[in-house]
Amino acid sequence: MTNIDLQAQPHRRFNALSGDWVQVSPHRMQRPWQGQLDPPTVETRPQHDAQCYLCPGNERAAGQKNPAYEDVFVFDNDFAALLDDGRDSQADTESPLLRAAPVRGTCRVMCFSPRHDLTLAAMQAQEIETVIRCWGAQVRELRPRYRWVQVFENKGAMMGCSNPHPHGQIWALDALPNEALREQNTQATYFADMKRTLLRDYVALECERQERIVEADDHWVALVPFWAVWPFEILLAPREPVAHLDDLSPLLQSSLARVMQRLLRRYDALFSTSFPYSMGWHGAPGEASADHWHLHAHFYPPLLRSASIRKFMVGYELLAEAQRDLTPEQAAARLRQLPAE
Repeated sequence: MTNIDLQAQPHRRFNALSGDWVQVSPHRMQRPWQGQLDPPTVETRPQHDAQCYLCPGNERAAGQKNPAYEDVFVFDNDFAALLDDGRDSQADTESPLLRAAPVRGTCRVMCFSPRHDLTLAAMQAQEIETVIRCWGAQVRELRPRYRWVQVFENKGAMMGCSNPHPHGQIWALDALPNEALREQNTQATYFADMKRTLLRDYVALECERQERIVEADDHWVALVPFWAVWPFEILLAPREPVAHLDDLSPLLQSSLARVMQRLLRRYDALFSTSFPYSMGWHGAPGEASADHWHLHAHFYPPLLRSASIRKFMVGYELLAEAQRDLTPEQAAARLRQLPAE
C-alpha cells in the first residue's frame, strides 16, 4: 500500500475524539474561484447602547433591569430552552420507534464585559481571565446538580447571535447530549487501553510534529485538529489532563487567557473582520469519575475565503459525511502567519 499524499490526494481522516470521518479533497484548491467576494463590513458600536438589553442598567426583553455591573454578569435566560420545574416525568416507551424522554435543566446568559463595543479578542488578558474564572464558578455550582454543563459562545450574526454585546451562555441539563456522549465513549475506551488520556497523547503528538499548532505556551495548546471539519477550526486543550473548568489553577487560568487572546486576535486578522464562530467547553460530566476526561474547547468558525464567504454544510455533507478542501495543515499555517497583537 502506498502512502497517501495528504496535501494533494483525496482521502478521509478519522476523528479520534468523536469517532466520525471527514473527507479531505486538497486537489480542489487548484480550481478557479468564481464566487462573490465582498469587502469586510467595518462595524462601530458605542461603549454603552441604551437599546441593548445586555448593557448595564438597561431593561431586558422580559422586563427585568440589569444591575450596573462592572466586569462579568450572569443571569437566568429570560427565554430559556430548558426548565427546572421539578416535575417527575416518565419516558414515553409506547414504541421503540417513537421514544421520548423528559429533560430538566437551566439556561444562563453571561455578559463578558459591561462595554458594548468589545469582544473577547479586544479585551485585555486580565479581563479574559475574569471571564474564565466565572466560567469555572458557574461549572462548580451546576456540576453537582446536573449531568452536563455546556459553556459556549455564539459570536456574530452569521452564527445566529442576535445581540453584539460580548456574551456567552451556560446550559446545564440532566442528560448527556450526543456530542458529549461520543467523547465520553472514545476517551473512556482510549484510557482503558492506554492508561493515559486521549488528548494528552494527541496534544503531545501535535507538539512533536508542529504541523497544525497555531498558539502554544507551557500549559495550553491551540491547534487545527488533524480531523477538522470547519476551515479554520481550533481545538484548545491543556498539555496535562484537567477534568473540569473549575479545576483550573490560577496559573492555568492566566495562561489560558493569554493563549485565547492571541488566538482570537489571529482570527480577527485573517479576513480583517470581527471573526464569527461558535465555541464551547467540554469537561467531564457531572460528579462521576473523570480520570479519562481531558478538558478542551472547540472553536467552529464558518468563514472560508473572506469576511463574507462561508462554508455551508449542504449536499454531500448533509447526506453522507463532512468534506473540506483546505487542509488543516494549510489552515494552521495561514493562522500562524497572522499578527496576534
